This record gives sequence, structure tokens and C-alpha cells, in this order.
Amino acid sequence: MFERLSVMLMKEFLELRRDRWAMFRLIAPLLIQMLVFGYAATFTVHHVATAILDLDQSQASRSLVSHFVATSRFDVVDVAKNQADITRDIEEDKAVIAIVIHAGFARDLENGRSAPLQVIVDGTNSNTALIALGYISQIVAQFSADQASRAFSPRVGTVPPEIGISLQTRPWFNEGLDDRWFFIPGVIGTLTLLQVVSLTAFAIVREREVGTLEQIMVSPIRPFEFILGKTVPFFLIGLGDIALVSTFGILWFHVPFIGSAWVMLLGASLFLLAALGMGLLLSTFSRTQQQAFALNFFFVNPFFILSGFAFPIAAMPKLLQWFTLVNPLRYFLVVIRAVFLKGVGIAVLWPQLAALAVLALAMLTLSVLRFRKSLD
Repeated sequence: MFERLSVMLMKEFLELRRDRWAMFRLIAPLLIQMLVFGYAATFTVHHVATAILDLDQSQASRSLVSHFVATSRFDVVDVAKNQADITRDIEEDKAVIAIVIHAGFARDLENGRSAPLQVIVDGTNSNTALIALGYISQIVAQFSADQASRAFSPRVGTVPPEIGISLQTRPWFNEGLDDRWFFIPGVIGTLTLLQVVSLTAFAIVREREVGTLEQIMVSPIRPFEFILGKTVPFFLIGLGDIALVSTFGILWFHVPFIGSAWVMLLGASLFLLAALGMGLLLSTFSRTQQQAFALNFFFVNPFFILSGFAFPIAAMPKLLQWFTLVNPLRYFLVVIRAVFLKGVGIAVLWPQLAALAVLALAMLTLSVLRFRKSLD
């Protein structure tokens, strides 16, 4: 068995070495996509086009506007003169946010009354709108606190403000709330899944198209040995890809890695086995590389969306939540993010590792059985 398997492995590595562009295709696209995803995949919103309509023209209203200008979140693109200007800015996509300060704003603040502030949001991009509204709430809350502190002056005998609740936040594991620390580990798992499944899905189909599959099958090699010979090279390539993009993410994007490399290796190995089983299973349903590409696109894209990479699984419909249970990327993202940022071990991550082991065993078994059936 080992002799036949070693011959199969030698054949695969020789084919890889003879392909001049193979190493380029295995490395360059991963690094390029890592850069693109690393900078583009973010929930942080900067330079939101903002229109201002100040109908009060007081020191307080100008102070509030300066709070918005002082941040990099909002760019004032128009100082409107009337409501019609605001409407035109929103309709023509000149501004995403419009802030209207009504007359009497400063007077209401001086008299201790609530001073209403109108915010008009272009809801076409609901994600940007919601994030921008959150920033506005923080800025207005800070402005209110500053106004309250100025109103209280012991020297003039003013009445101190009522005692309230002081909220102090303390984020764990990502104190700066840098969303790249959340996305980069997810990008590592996603790119690895795309790479490994694509390589494996085309492996058997390519053998069938060039006519070498029948030659291999008339040899003493068994279907299980053939599958193993196809998976081991791609398994090693997958481990190399994970090590490469992880190192790149740590050095280039400064994402901390505080966990155990052995736990990371265990989780990556189980994830790669499940991904390899998926790719081999897709290849057994394909007769041509075009069919393999179509099946790969049909399955991998939903796995990416339903993995929790960007959209929380708890917010999905129940039916889709059940579907995510057979998605290996879902479990690996939990493992890699926890190892990178939390430093937890097997005692915490064993449910995800066990699920990856079950999926790997099931998919590889189905691949072997399906491959044997396709030969018959």
C-alpha cells in the first residue's frame, strides 16, 4: 500500500514542479486577495458626505458643527441655506447625511430644555446609514456632556446637574475595536477554502479529461489510495497557504496572535480535511472542468455567506441556521478568531474541533464511495 501511495504522491509533486506557473498561482493570488480584503473588508466608515443646515447661527450650533468637523467620520460637502438645498443634496447623492439645526437651539440649551436636532439619512445603503447614525449619537452625547459641564460652575453658584449613570466601556481582546482584527482571521479561512476546494475539485476531472484516469485505474492502485494520493499534496499546500497568509496578516496588518500554534495546526488540519473532502465530492459529480467550476461556484459562495464571516448566523432565518451546521468554514472561523485574539485552547474549542472532525470524516467517506460508484 505504502509503495503504491508513494508512487501516486511522487506523480502529483512532479506534475506540480513541471507546471511553471503553479507556484505563482498558489501564492500570488492569495497575497493579492489578502491585501484587497484586508483593506476593503471593514465596517468602519470614514468621510461620510454631510450637508449642514444651521438655522440658529449661534455659538452653540457652531460648536456642535465643529464636533462633527473635528472627526474624520464626516466631511461637510455643503453648508445649505434652506431645506430645498438639503433635499437636493440627498437626491443628487451629493450628501449621505444631512444635519439640520433649527432656530432656538441655543436658547433651549440655556433654558435647560431638550434641543432637538434633525438628522436626515440616505437609506439606500442601510449599512453605512446605520453606522453613521451610531457615530452621530456618540458625537451628540459628547457635545451634551460638554454643555452640561460648562453649565455647572461653582464660582457663580449654579446648581449642579443631576447625578446620572456613567457608562464606561472596556472591550476585551480588541481594546481598540479594530475591525481588521476581526476580518483578517476570517479572510485566512475563506481564502484557504476557496483555494483548496478549487484545486481539489479540478484534480480528478482533469485526470478524466486528459485520459489518464483510466490508466491509473487499471493499475494495482485502489480507489482509497487514489483519493489519498490526491488529497495529501493539496493538504500540504493548504497548510502552507494558511501559514503564509497568517504570517502576512500578522506582519502586515499587525493582527495579534496570542494563542497556541498547536491548537491552530489541529483546527487547520481538520478544516483542510473537510475542505478536501468537499472538493473531491464535487469532482466526482463533474465530467468536465466547466462542470466542476459551476459546482464549485454554486457551493462555495453560499458557504462563504453562511459562515459568519461578515453576517451573524444568529440573525439568519432558522432554516439557514440549520444549513450552516454542515459548513466547515463556520467552525473554523470560530477556531481561528479565538486562537488569534483570545488565546483559548482545546478545552474551549472542542465543540468546533469535534464538528470539523465529523464533517471531514463524512465528506471523505462520501467522496471515496462516490468515486467508486462513478468508476462502476
